Amino acid sequence: MELRRKIQWFKKYYSKGLRIKALVSKTGGYQGMLEYMPGEYAHRPVNADGYMFIQCIFVGFRNEFKGKGYASSMIDACIEDSRKANMRGVAVVTRKGPFMAKRAIFIKKGFVPVDTAKPDFELLALKFDPDAENPGFKHALKKNRDQYAEGLTILRSPQCPYSEKNVKAIMETARKKFGLAPRLIEMEDVESVQNSPCAFGTFCIMYDGEVISYHPISNTRFVNIMEKIKG
Repeated sequence: MELRRKIQWFKKYYSKGLRIKALVSKTGGYQGMLEYMPGEYAHRPVNADGYMFIQCIFVGFRNEFKGKGYASSMIDACIEDSRKANMRGVAVVTRKGPFMAKRAIFIKKGFVPVDTAKPDFELLALKFDPDAENPGFKHALKKNRDQYAEGLTILRSPQCPYSEKNVKAIMETARKKFGLAPRLIEMEDVESVQNSPCAFGTFCIMYDGEVISYHPISNTRFVNIMEKIKG
Protein backbone atom coordinates (compact mmCIF):
# COMPACT_ATOMS: atom_id res chain seq x y z
CA MET A 1 0.00 0.00 0.00
CA GLU A 2 2.76 2.45 0.97
CA LEU A 3 4.80 1.73 -2.17
CA ARG A 4 1.74 1.87 -4.43
CA ARG A 5 0.80 5.35 -3.17
CA LYS A 6 4.40 6.52 -3.65
CA ILE A 7 4.46 5.23 -7.23
CA GLN A 8 1.18 6.98 -8.01
CA TRP A 9 2.59 10.18 -6.52
CA PHE A 10 5.75 9.85 -8.62
CA LYS A 11 3.72 9.42 -11.82
CA LYS A 12 1.67 12.50 -10.96
CA TYR A 13 4.68 14.78 -10.56
CA TYR A 14 7.16 13.32 -13.04
CA SER A 15 5.80 15.49 -15.84
CA LYS A 16 6.25 18.51 -13.55
CA GLY A 17 9.97 17.86 -13.14
CA LEU A 18 10.17 15.34 -10.28
CA ARG A 19 13.30 13.21 -10.57
CA ILE A 20 14.91 10.48 -8.47
CA LYS A 21 18.55 9.45 -8.55
CA ALA A 22 18.82 5.89 -7.22
CA LEU A 23 21.86 4.12 -5.80
CA VAL A 24 21.73 0.46 -6.82
CA SER A 25 24.48 -2.08 -6.21
CA LYS A 26 24.92 -5.40 -8.02
CA THR A 27 25.52 -7.07 -4.67
CA GLY A 28 23.50 -4.94 -2.27
CA GLY A 29 20.54 -3.93 -4.39
CA TYR A 30 18.80 -0.63 -3.65
CA GLN A 31 20.94 1.38 -1.23
CA GLY A 32 19.85 4.98 -1.50
CA MET A 33 18.22 7.79 -3.42
CA LEU A 34 17.97 11.52 -3.97
CA GLU A 35 14.60 13.01 -4.87
CA TYR A 36 14.18 16.53 -6.23
CA MET A 37 11.63 18.67 -8.04
CA PRO A 38 11.04 22.30 -9.05
CA GLY A 39 10.43 24.47 -6.00
CA GLU A 40 6.87 25.46 -6.93
CA TYR A 41 5.95 21.80 -6.39
CA ALA A 42 8.08 21.31 -3.26
CA HIS A 43 6.42 19.11 -0.67
CA ARG A 44 7.53 21.35 2.19
CA PRO A 45 5.87 24.60 3.34
CA VAL A 46 8.35 26.81 1.48
CA ASN A 47 8.43 29.56 -1.11
CA ALA A 48 11.05 28.28 -3.53
CA ASP A 49 9.84 29.13 -7.02
CA GLY A 50 12.67 29.04 -9.53
CA TYR A 51 14.82 26.77 -7.38
CA MET A 52 15.30 23.04 -7.70
CA PHE A 53 14.21 21.59 -4.37
CA ILE A 54 15.82 18.49 -2.85
CA GLN A 55 13.00 16.64 -1.18
CA CYS A 56 14.76 13.59 0.22
CA ILE A 57 18.23 12.05 0.33
CA PHE A 58 19.32 8.78 1.88
CA VAL A 59 22.28 6.43 1.46
CA GLY A 60 23.12 3.11 3.05
CA PHE A 61 20.71 0.49 4.28
CA ARG A 62 23.96 -1.43 4.82
CA ASN A 63 26.98 0.13 6.50
CA GLU A 64 29.43 -0.71 3.72
CA PHE A 65 27.66 1.77 1.47
CA LYS A 66 27.97 4.66 3.91
CA GLY A 67 30.84 7.13 3.83
CA LYS A 68 31.77 6.34 0.22
CA GLY A 69 30.78 9.68 -1.29
CA TYR A 70 27.61 8.40 -2.94
CA ALA A 71 25.40 11.09 -1.41
CA SER A 72 27.87 13.75 -2.54
CA SER A 73 27.81 12.39 -6.10
CA MET A 74 24.01 12.42 -6.22
CA ILE A 75 23.90 16.02 -4.98
CA ASP A 76 26.43 16.97 -7.68
CA ALA A 77 24.20 15.35 -10.30
CA CYS A 78 21.20 17.31 -9.01
CA ILE A 79 23.17 20.57 -9.13
CA GLU A 80 24.23 19.83 -12.71
CA ASP A 81 20.64 19.07 -13.74
CA SER A 82 19.49 22.29 -12.07
CA ARG A 83 22.02 24.39 -13.96
CA LYS A 84 20.96 22.80 -17.25
CA ALA A 85 17.34 23.63 -16.39
CA ASN A 86 18.30 27.30 -15.81
CA MET A 87 17.09 27.26 -12.22
CA ARG A 88 17.99 30.03 -9.76
CA GLY A 89 19.75 27.47 -7.61
CA VAL A 90 19.10 24.45 -5.42
CA ALA A 91 17.33 24.47 -2.04
CA VAL A 92 16.85 21.90 0.72
CA VAL A 93 15.41 21.72 4.23
CA THR A 94 17.68 20.13 6.83
CA ARG A 95 17.30 19.50 10.54
CA LYS A 96 19.17 18.20 13.56
CA GLY A 97 16.44 15.66 14.32
CA PRO A 98 15.55 12.41 12.52
CA PHE A 99 13.94 11.71 9.16
CA MET A 100 15.73 14.49 7.32
CA ALA A 101 19.18 15.24 5.94
CA LYS A 102 21.75 16.98 8.12
CA ARG A 103 23.25 20.27 6.96
CA ALA A 104 26.97 19.36 6.86
CA ILE A 105 27.10 17.73 3.43
CA PHE A 106 25.26 20.67 1.85
CA ILE A 107 27.42 23.30 3.54
CA LYS A 108 30.47 21.58 2.00
CA LYS A 109 28.83 22.04 -1.41
CA GLY A 110 28.44 25.78 -0.89
CA PHE A 111 24.86 25.89 0.36
CA VAL A 112 24.16 28.64 2.90
CA PRO A 113 21.37 29.06 5.50
CA VAL A 114 18.60 31.38 4.33
CA ASP A 115 15.77 30.69 6.80
CA THR A 116 14.80 28.67 9.89
CA ALA A 117 11.64 27.19 11.41
CA LYS A 118 10.99 25.74 14.85
CA PRO A 119 12.10 23.53 16.43
CA ASP A 120 15.24 22.68 14.42
CA PHE A 121 14.55 23.11 10.71
CA GLU A 122 16.89 25.06 8.46
CA LEU A 123 16.42 26.03 4.82
CA LEU A 124 19.64 26.05 2.82
CA ALA A 125 20.23 27.36 -0.69
CA LEU A 126 22.94 27.14 -3.31
CA LYS A 127 22.30 30.19 -5.50
CA PHE A 128 23.50 30.24 -9.10
CA ASP A 129 22.45 33.89 -9.37
CA PRO A 130 23.64 35.89 -6.33
CA ASP A 131 20.92 38.49 -6.98
CA ALA A 132 18.11 35.92 -6.95
CA GLU A 133 15.55 36.18 -4.16
CA ASN A 134 16.16 33.73 -1.33
CA PRO A 135 13.72 30.87 -0.81
CA GLY A 136 11.99 30.86 2.57
CA PHE A 137 9.57 29.06 4.85
CA LYS A 138 5.95 30.11 4.52
CA HIS A 139 5.04 32.59 7.25
CA ALA A 140 1.64 31.00 7.93
CA LEU A 141 3.09 27.89 9.62
CA LYS A 142 1.79 28.77 13.09
CA LYS A 143 -1.49 30.19 11.81
CA ASN A 144 -2.14 26.94 9.94
CA ARG A 145 -2.26 25.14 13.30
CA ASP A 146 -5.38 26.99 14.40
CA GLN A 147 -7.67 24.64 12.49
CA TYR A 148 -6.31 21.73 14.52
CA ALA A 149 -6.90 23.33 17.92
CA GLU A 150 -8.86 20.40 19.35
CA GLY A 151 -8.19 16.68 19.47
CA LEU A 152 -5.72 14.47 17.63
CA THR A 153 -5.01 15.05 13.95
CA ILE A 154 -2.57 13.16 11.75
CA LEU A 155 -1.54 14.71 8.43
CA ARG A 156 0.39 12.77 5.82
CA SER A 157 1.36 12.82 2.15
CA PRO A 158 2.18 9.91 -0.19
CA GLN A 159 5.53 11.62 -0.84
CA CYS A 160 6.73 10.10 2.45
CA PRO A 161 5.60 6.46 2.27
CA TYR A 162 6.81 5.22 5.65
CA SER A 163 3.63 5.79 7.62
CA GLU A 164 0.86 3.38 6.57
CA LYS A 165 1.36 0.64 9.18
CA ASN A 166 2.32 2.96 12.05
CA VAL A 167 -0.55 5.38 11.44
CA LYS A 168 -3.09 2.57 11.64
CA ALA A 169 -1.61 1.42 14.95
CA ILE A 170 -1.46 4.98 16.32
CA MET A 171 -5.10 5.66 15.47
CA GLU A 172 -6.21 2.43 17.11
CA THR A 173 -4.17 3.22 20.23
CA ALA A 174 -5.57 6.75 20.33
CA ARG A 175 -9.10 5.35 20.41
CA LYS A 176 -8.63 2.41 22.77
CA LYS A 177 -5.99 3.67 25.19
CA PHE A 178 -6.60 7.42 25.28
CA GLY A 179 -10.28 7.68 24.36
CA LEU A 180 -9.62 10.01 21.45
CA ALA A 181 -11.33 10.30 18.07
CA PRO A 182 -8.33 10.77 15.77
CA ARG A 183 -8.69 12.54 12.44
CA LEU A 184 -6.55 11.49 9.46
CA ILE A 185 -5.95 14.07 6.74
CA GLU A 186 -4.48 12.86 3.45
CA MET A 187 -2.52 15.67 1.82
CA GLU A 188 -2.93 14.70 -1.82
CA ASP A 189 -1.67 17.84 -3.55
CA VAL A 190 1.01 20.52 -3.41
CA GLU A 191 -1.28 23.15 -1.89
CA SER A 192 -2.21 21.03 1.12
CA VAL A 193 1.41 20.12 1.88
CA GLN A 194 2.65 23.68 1.45
CA ASN A 195 -0.03 24.75 3.92
CA SER A 196 1.05 22.15 6.47
CA PRO A 197 1.21 23.29 10.11
CA CYS A 198 4.79 22.05 10.48
CA ALA A 199 8.02 22.57 8.55
CA PHE A 200 8.47 18.87 7.75
CA GLY A 201 5.47 19.22 5.48
CA THR A 202 4.63 15.67 4.47
CA PHE A 203 3.85 14.30 7.94
CA CYS A 204 2.67 15.80 11.19
CA ILE A 205 0.76 14.81 14.32
CA MET A 206 -1.18 17.56 16.10
CA TYR A 207 -2.81 17.38 19.52
CA ASP A 208 -4.91 20.27 20.82
CA GLY A 209 -3.25 22.74 18.50
CA GLU A 210 0.34 21.72 19.18
CA VAL A 211 2.68 19.64 17.04
CA ILE A 212 3.61 16.50 18.97
CA SER A 213 5.56 14.87 16.13
CA TYR A 214 7.18 16.46 13.11
CA HIS A 215 7.93 13.15 11.37
CA PRO A 216 6.64 9.54 11.20
CA ILE A 217 6.91 7.74 14.52
CA SER A 218 6.20 4.30 15.93
CA ASN A 219 3.14 3.46 17.97
CA THR A 220 5.38 2.99 21.03
CA ARG A 221 6.78 6.49 20.61
CA PHE A 222 3.24 7.87 20.27
CA VAL A 223 2.23 6.22 23.54
CA ASN A 224 5.25 7.72 25.31
CA ILE A 225 4.43 11.20 24.01
CA MET A 226 0.77 10.99 25.01
CA GLU A 227 1.51 9.61 28.46
CA LYS A 228 3.89 12.50 29.06
CA ILE A 229 1.22 14.98 27.94
CA LYS A 230 -1.48 13.36 30.03
CA GLY A 231 0.80 13.21 33.05
